[in-house]
Amino acid sequence: MAAKKTSKDLVAASSRPMVLSILTGGENYGYEILKQVRSLSGGQVQWSDGMLYPVLHRLEREGLIKGRWVLTDAGRRRKYYRLTSRGKRQLASDKASWRAVHGTLELLWGTGRV
Repeated sequence: MAAKKTSKDLVAASSRPMVLSILTGGENYGYEILKQVRSLSGGQVQWSDGMLYPVLHRLEREGLIKGRWVLTDAGRRRKYYRLTSRGKRQLASDKASWRAVHGTLELLWGTGRV
């Protein structure tokens, strides 16, 4: 059975905490972030380049992540991103918000109301 895709609105809303969470594991680059999201979600969340890179650029403009260009062994440039201290604080805030939303939904769904 194929995994269902998550709605675009939910993917967009969750992109910041997902990227910041992935970067808590250390410096990373776009394609690897895409692969991690796909793998961690069991294929239910599949980001495209066209969705991820604008998010990375916005997070960088906001000072939540910092990018640096690296020349790979193959002679290509690759941009690696890392979490900033401001990004760590934002992630802590995002976690609290998402846990509150998740807890509320679990209560609603657990009571048979939905």
